[in-house]
Amino acid sequence: MEKVRCLIIGGGPAGYTAAIYASRASLQPVLYEGMEPGGQLTTTTLVENFPGFRDGVEPFTLMESMKAQAQRFGADIRRGTVIAAELSSRPFIVKIDDGSEISADTLIIATGAAAKYLGIPSEQKFRGLGVSACATCDGFFYRKKNVAVVGGGDTACEEATYLSGLCNKVYMIVRRDELRASKAMQRRVFDAPNIEILWKCTTREILGNDSGVTGARLVGEDGRLFDISIDGFFLAIGHHPNSDLFTGQVDTDANGYIVTKPDTSHTSVDGVFAAGDVCDPRYRQAVVAASSGCRAALDAERYLQENK
Repeated sequence: MEKVRCLIIGGGPAGYTAAIYASRASLQPVLYEGMEPGGQLTTTTLVENFPGFRDGVEPFTLMESMKAQAQRFGADIRRGTVIAAELSSRPFIVKIDDGSEISADTLIIATGAAAKYLGIPSEQKFRGLGVSACATCDGFFYRKKNVAVVGGGDTACEEATYLSGLCNKVYMIVRRDELRASKAMQRRVFDAPNIEILWKCTTREILGNDSGVTGARLVGEDGRLFDISIDGFFLAIGHHPNSDLFTGQVDTDANGYIVTKPDTSHTSVDGVFAAGDVCDPRYRQAVVAASSGCRAALDAERYLQENK
C-alpha cells in the first residue's frame, strides 16, 4: 500500500492551492482530481474577478496554471476518483477507483459543491452559453440585458438583487405564491424596481440558438405556456456539497457542508482538513476557495510537525 504524508482530494482552486503550499512545505502531497478536474469553475465562460488578471482569464487556463504551479514544486497530481475513505484511525486509508489504496497521515478534503439544476435538457445545452449557477461569477456579462433567476429562497433573492444592479430587467421564476427567503432579503427584492416576480411558474424549456440563450418557456399555474425574452438564465435553487463520501465520519451541517473548527480548516477528525466549497455554504468563490486551500495546507503542515 502506498503511503503519503498529505493526500488532497479535489482538483479545483482549493485543492490545487493546497497542493502548492503543501509541496513547498516538502509534504510531498498527492492530489486526486476527481471527476471534474478544475472544479465547478470550469463551467463558466470567463473569470473576471480572480485577482491578477486585468482582462479576465479563461477558467481552464487558470486551473491549468494552478495545477502546473503545484507540479513545479513537486506535487503529484493524478487523474482518478476517491471512492471510499476510512477515517476512524490514523493513518487514514483511502481507496481509489482503479482499485489502489493509499495510507495518508493527513487528508485535505477539497471536493467542492455542485449546483442543483432543474433537469431539463436545454439547461445543459446552454450551460456556459447563458445558463449559469453563479450571478457573482457571470452577471457582468449581462449588463443592461434581461435575465431570469430561478428560485425563491435567500440565495435566489440575493442573486436577483445583485443582478438588478447590472441588468435592465430581472425576472424571478418562483414556483410558489410566496418567497421562502428571510424578510430582509424579500424587502430588497420588492424594493428593486427592475425585478419582476413570476409567481407560481415553472420552467418548461430554455430557448436559444448557436449564440446562446434568447428566452425561456414557462408554465403558469393554470397550465398556460408563455415565453419571456432573456439573455441569461440563472439557477439559484441551491448547491449540494460533495461530502457524501465522508458522511458519518466528519461533522457536517444540516445541508451536508463539512463543519470546520472556528478560524481553521480542522474538521472534527484530527488530521483531516477541509477547504473550498465543500465547507463554504456562504461565499462559493474561487478566490475564497484558493485561500482556504492555503489554510488547509498550513494547518496540515503544523499538524504533522506536532504529531511526528
